[in-house]
Amino acid sequence: MDHVGIVVDDLAAAIEFFAEIGLVLLGEWSGGGSSVERIVGLEGVRTDAAMMQTPDGNGRLELIKFQSPSKQGDNGHAPANTPGIRHIAFAVEDIEAVLARLRTHGAELVGELVNYEDSYWLCYLRGPEGIIVELAEKIG
Repeated sequence: MDHVGIVVDDLAAAIEFFAEIGLVLLGEWSGGGSSVERIVGLEGVRTDAAMMQTPDGNGRLELIKFQSPSKQGDNGHAPANTPGIRHIAFAVEDIEAVLARLRTHGAELVGELVNYEDSYWLCYLRGPEGIIVELAEKIG
């Protein structure tokens, strides 16, 4: 897999949020034009985007803000069991400290922080644009 793309309304806030998880900003750019329009199947595309990478260098996340065309519909707070991509999981150290930092960026727990069978501390939280992020801290 090369990367996962997430469309956001507030690019700066999304960058800050994922930086708190530990992702590193690789770069930001603006795009548009006929090639992009043909790729995404929309007309009049103008975007601002950022690529972020996990600290181990194995995963990348593309954050995309569409300046145009305007978006259609809103499923920003779909529940965790809605079909489609519902969450992205990140391995973290000191999950409670990460949660505290993310809460300063507006993140809220979806359920609870749970000790899962004495193997992981796990939780779902809702970040920018209603994105569900799972945090996982290996126990022991």
